[in-house]
Amino acid sequence: MEQEEYTREEINWSYIEFVDNQDVLDLIEKKGGLIALLDEACMFPRSTHETFAQKLYTTFKNNKRFVKPKLSRTDFTVVHYAGDVTYQADHFLDKNKDYVVAEHQDLLNASSCPFVASLFPTLPEESSKSSKFSSIGSRFKLQLQSLMETLSSTEPHYIRCVKPNNLLKPAIFENTNVIQQLRCGGVLEAIRISCAGYPTRKTFYEFVNRFGVLGPELLEGSNDDKIACQKILEKMKLENYQIGKTKVFLRAGQMADLDARRAEVLGKAARIIQRLMRTYIARKQFVLVRRSTTHLQSFVRGTLVRNLYECMRREAAAVKIQKNVRRHKARESYLLLQAATVTLQTGLRAMSARKEFRFRKETKAAVHIQARWRCHRDYSHYKNMQRAVLTYQCAWRQRLARRELRNLKMAARETGALKEAKDKLEKRVEELTWRLGLEKRLRTDLEEAKAQEIAKLQETLHDLQLQVEEAKTMATKEREAARKAIEEAPPVIKETPVLVEDTEKVNSLTAEVDQLKALLQTERQATETAKKEHAEAERRNEELMKKFEGAEKKIEQLQDTAQRLEEKATNMESENKVLRQQAVAISPTAKALAAYPKSPFQLRTPEIVNAPNGEVKSSPDVTPISLNLKELEAEEKPQKSLNEKQQENQDLLIKCVSQDLGFSSGRAIAACVIYRCLLHWRSFEVERTGVFDRIIQTIGSAIEVQDNNDKLAYWLSNSSTLLLLLQRTLKTTGAAGLTPQRRRSTAASFGRVFSGIRASPQSAARPFLGSRLIGGLGDLRQVEAKYPALLFKQQLTAFLEKIYGMIRDNLKKEISPLLGLCIQAPRTSRASLIKGSRSQANALAQQTLIAHWQSIVKILTNYLNVLKANYVPSFLISKVFTQIFSFINVQLFNSLLLRRECCSFSNGEYVKAGLAELEQWCIYATEEYAGSSWEELKHIRQAVGFLVIHQKPKKTLKEITNDLCPVLSIQQLYRISTMYWDDKYGTHTVSSEVISSMRIMMTEDSNNAVSSSFLLDDDSSIPFSVDDISKSMTEIEVTDVDMPPLIRENSGFTFLHQRKD
Repeated sequence: MEQEEYTREEINWSYIEFVDNQDVLDLIEKKGGLIALLDEACMFPRSTHETFAQKLYTTFKNNKRFVKPKLSRTDFTVVHYAGDVTYQADHFLDKNKDYVVAEHQDLLNASSCPFVASLFPTLPEESSKSSKFSSIGSRFKLQLQSLMETLSSTEPHYIRCVKPNNLLKPAIFENTNVIQQLRCGGVLEAIRISCAGYPTRKTFYEFVNRFGVLGPELLEGSNDDKIACQKILEKMKLENYQIGKTKVFLRAGQMADLDARRAEVLGKAARIIQRLMRTYIARKQFVLVRRSTTHLQSFVRGTLVRNLYECMRREAAAVKIQKNVRRHKARESYLLLQAATVTLQTGLRAMSARKEFRFRKETKAAVHIQARWRCHRDYSHYKNMQRAVLTYQCAWRQRLARRELRNLKMAARETGALKEAKDKLEKRVEELTWRLGLEKRLRTDLEEAKAQEIAKLQETLHDLQLQVEEAKTMATKEREAARKAIEEAPPVIKETPVLVEDTEKVNSLTAEVDQLKALLQTERQATETAKKEHAEAERRNEELMKKFEGAEKKIEQLQDTAQRLEEKATNMESENKVLRQQAVAISPTAKALAAYPKSPFQLRTPEIVNAPNGEVKSSPDVTPISLNLKELEAEEKPQKSLNEKQQENQDLLIKCVSQDLGFSSGRAIAACVIYRCLLHWRSFEVERTGVFDRIIQTIGSAIEVQDNNDKLAYWLSNSSTLLLLLQRTLKTTGAAGLTPQRRRSTAASFGRVFSGIRASPQSAARPFLGSRLIGGLGDLRQVEAKYPALLFKQQLTAFLEKIYGMIRDNLKKEISPLLGLCIQAPRTSRASLIKGSRSQANALAQQTLIAHWQSIVKILTNYLNVLKANYVPSFLISKVFTQIFSFINVQLFNSLLLRRECCSFSNGEYVKAGLAELEQWCIYATEEYAGSSWEELKHIRQAVGFLVIHQKPKKTLKEITNDLCPVLSIQQLYRISTMYWDDKYGTHTVSSEVISSMRIMMTEDSNNAVSSSFLLDDDSSIPFSVDDISKSMTEIEVTDVDMPPLIRENSGFTFLHQRKD
């Protein structure tokens, strides 16, 4: 562990090898090891120690840690790291079974003797139920596993005990035996590591926190703990220390030296503190002494007076004591005479009592003897009966145990049969898996053979074409020779034979040419047929890929739809619950109040409550008030004026919100104004209102232009702020608060009457009446939400998700064209990298390399500035950039897997340089806004890191999968390894053994549909909920926001000028 930490911290260290005993442990306790085979042999009743030993010989015949003795049939030898140990398997099975009858164990465990009860402890229920067979080996293995878990969860320390001699006698020390024990125990390697290592290790923060007092001037103006540690060590003039990535490594004694210097500095500081503290204590003691002197003087004066009083009191007490002493002497003489009289009387009475006691004692002894005899007689009879009962019980329990043993043996036989059937099924599955892999390999070989056959046909076609060209050339030459011969020959004598001979040659050549043409035509047809079949196969593959991609998209859409439907169903359930509670809570009084516009006379009627017996009674607290027609007509006029006033206020609010109000101290003004107006107008508590729809329409019309990111960010900030206020204000508890006890109050009755007035569509929220009857609403924090308020909250949530998606998609559209250029380096730049020139042209090429990456960084910075300028919550900003970096990771990684020209060494360096630009941007943006964006690039980072490493053939598959690329799957690593090519240094890909191992693992995982896909999918869902926003954002104070000029001077919005005191 210590050397692993040195390697992890990348300090200057040479690795020290030590002996590993893992293969011996695997031989003993691993699945299929000695303990497992011993338990398996114990499960079969016919197994013997000879069969067990033979099974060990056949199983571990090729294991280098297992040796079979030559002259024994049951012994075996285990080659431990300390030496060879020979075991005799004669009684292994009997000792491992440890079979005890459950009834016997319960009987002996219930014994009154603690020793007998401790010999047969009861097993826990979990271990007894987990397996039908329990052996000493399996229990030892479980206990050892529990011990290892305990050791791994703690920080153990070991004490090595060394035996000085084999005679076990004092004063004898055998050097060879001791050095062998130290070597086998790994003590020498541990001592070598401790001597050469660094026993003291501290993190930078701990080191600076502890030893920063040695150089406080070094910590000023420096935020890097590593540099501060370096400066402190240099100031202390220490040598042979090491500084790693996160820790400082010190030699033995250096920590004590630093502690001594630290103690000296702290001692000086302590002396200064002590000096000041002693001054303070001396001053305090002086003041205390002066105050005490004053108190002491007053105390002394009081003491003198008290002494005088005590002297006078003593004189009076002396007189009283003399009187009491004289009385005491007279009393003693009287008591002495009385005691003598009582003693005489006591002696006489004791004599008579002793006689009576002697008689009663003899009588009691006789009765006791009789009782003892009768008890002995009855106890003997009882013991005889108990022995008889125990004998009968043992016989009966023995009979039941034999019957249970027969049943268990039958069950064991049935279990063996089931295990054999299971083994057959497993072999069948393995055979089918092997056949499937064989068919896949045959299909691959068939495709390769088809490609080779097509290549051979193309070569044959090319040869035939050459032969045709040669035949045409020969025919032309023959014709020329014949023509020359005809011209040179005599015209009459030899004309005809020459013509006949030339005609025959021409005909034969023509026939040969026709035959070659026919053969060429046949080969062309075969080639065209093969090409058509190949094109058809490619077309089918493309159709299958399109169908597969379509199916994946449909699955994603269905998953998104299902998730949204679940959310909608949850919201609908909450809304239905609210509506049901409201329907239950509605009484005849509420119905009468809701009908106020139709019958204004009901305002003055007495309140009606439901009696327990179902009858309707009038409330005794409200007296009936009669109105005439003139009074009702007079009330309708202010009613209409209030409705018009409210409509004007709503129009003014909508007009004000449609403008860009900006922000006040980082808070969205529009959201705060809307929230305060709705809260003051009691719009959340009405059954019907149109102000929510108008606000939603205003937001929808404002975000119609999808390319205006500034506008979208502005409304994203306002929507999130307003949604946070609604989330922390609205309650969905229904009308549970309308209880009969509250209705008995007259003031509450009139409050409900005017709440009914506000519930009507014509008079949805009257500030005038509300301010007169209920008072200011600025202190209201939670209200019972009605259906329109809940619907408004859902619509606002939908708009928030829509605006978030529009900003994210706009950013994806801007960087998508650049990602296609970022995955492959430009040819000119790649050529300059290959030549390795260091001229000015190479510097320009380097600038061209990262130009596209810098464009992406510039776009990200612009979006970050826009979102910050509009005070979008950092939680939403981090989610946007996390999804964007995930999109970059998916696009770059998929392009890398699909294009072979991208899997090169120089292209890996190009992409790595671009990723460094993105990392610098994440550092610039800070974790508050970037979030986990850098972690989203783990696939492309590991793939690029694999491309740019040297000596790939020396890497093993375990090093690649565990250290270099732990996130990438085997399919992805196989594709990168097979497509890799080096255009810069000429290095090679991984070794053929690693490729073979990857193919084997891919064949084993071919049945898993998930692992067969090597491409990544882009997640376009909404990665947050309303609760996440509520938890991530802090409290917002809406009363201190500056109001816009449009409504600042309006009398209907005077409640907005209220500030928090």
